Amino acid sequence: MFEPKPKMPHEGHEMHLCYLANLGYQAQDTEDYKKLVRGAQYICEGCGRAAADKINLCRPKKL
Repeated sequence: MFEPKPKMPHEGHEMHLCYLANLGYQAQDTEDYKKLVRGAQYICEGCGRAAADKINLCRPKKL
């Protein structure tokens, strides 16, 4: 059965850590998830997650 893709709250959200974590990505592909957070340079002002690249956060702020 076809399930429609969920509507994202904003462009690029499918690459944000909050979305990926809700999908269980950190448990499914731990090594790839580590690459996204290792050497974090930004923190999300919304959820508090940290990432190496601001593209992976909804509301990035430089650390």
